[in-house]
Amino acid sequence: MLLWAGGATAAEPVTLAEVRAEHREERLPLTGTITARRGALLSTAVAGQVTDLKVDLGDSVAGGDTLLALDAELNRLARDSARAAAEEALAARDDARRRLDEASTLAARRSIAATEVRGLESELEMAEAALAAARVEQRRQEALLRRHTLKAPFDGVISRKLTEVGEWVTPGTAVLELVNLDDLRADFAVPQEYFPRLTKDSALTVRLGGDAGQAHEASITAIVPVNDPDSRTFLLRARVADPPPMTPGMSARATLVLRGDTASLAVPRDALVRYPDGRVTVWVAESRDGALLAREQRLRVGPGLGDRVTVLEGLSAGDRVVVRGNESLSDGRELDVRRPDPSNGAAPE
Repeated sequence: MLLWAGGATAAEPVTLAEVRAEHREERLPLTGTITARRGALLSTAVAGQVTDLKVDLGDSVAGGDTLLALDAELNRLARDSARAAAEEALAARDDARRRLDEASTLAARRSIAATEVRGLESELEMAEAALAAARVEQRRQEALLRRHTLKAPFDGVISRKLTEVGEWVTPGTAVLELVNLDDLRADFAVPQEYFPRLTKDSALTVRLGGDAGQAHEASITAIVPVNDPDSRTFLLRARVADPPPMTPGMSARATLVLRGDTASLAVPRDALVRYPDGRVTVWVAESRDGALLAREQRLRVGPGLGDRVTVLEGLSAGDRVVVRGNESLSDGRELDVRRPDPSNGAAPE
């Protein structure tokens, strides 16, 4: 806060500021990478030889589009065989049911033994079971046949092509990489000692493509409370507001603003007087015998942020220091505290 009062015309005109305890903010630089919310290394569900590759590197695809096909001739034959077996089992079941219906009619007239009827009932049950097994095998062969075609699981862009027509592929071996570009985020590694001070409300700005890029406001979406044992860092994930064109893998730099754990004394940067030998001093305004006099005080200062600098040693809360007019002061010089020009944005307390 700034203080102003009238003073004698012979005194040195100055502007004062009060030393106060503040929770200082710390700006932490971070380096990270742009990542996609959805990305997958795609592989086939069955082994086979690639006969058709419908996409190339950089192609955009929609979910459900066919990407790749395997040789399925043998599986089509197996499916046709299973289909024929199911039709045969259906005919056998229908015949067993017909014979049971005829026997049941004769049994009502006591023209056939009851044991023969029970035997036909058993045959029908066995035919029903055989039909069910044949239909299951038919569905299995159809499912295997469908698995000879690889389809896109979501919209995206082909970022890697790892196979070609004629190659033999097996399940679990990646053949294509698909990345969705609609929902990108920035991932940063943060040193573990900052974890207790970080919240989703912490301020974050992100620059893409190096320090020269424009700063964009970002919101923290996830703080992963698991340390990397090698780097001793944890993951911070953020969403950039109104981002410029960006792609997965692009480098990103961020500035994370953290509030200090404890309050510390701070003074305006303009109050500091720096000497070539490294000394840092301020001019303190002291009341003596009804006059306001200047006294030079040596300081030990810490990091600064904006126009405020942390004072580690040399001042106490409530001290008043000169922030304007301190260029030619000397010890014991009387001070005349003046109102500053309103155009500089200052206002009286």
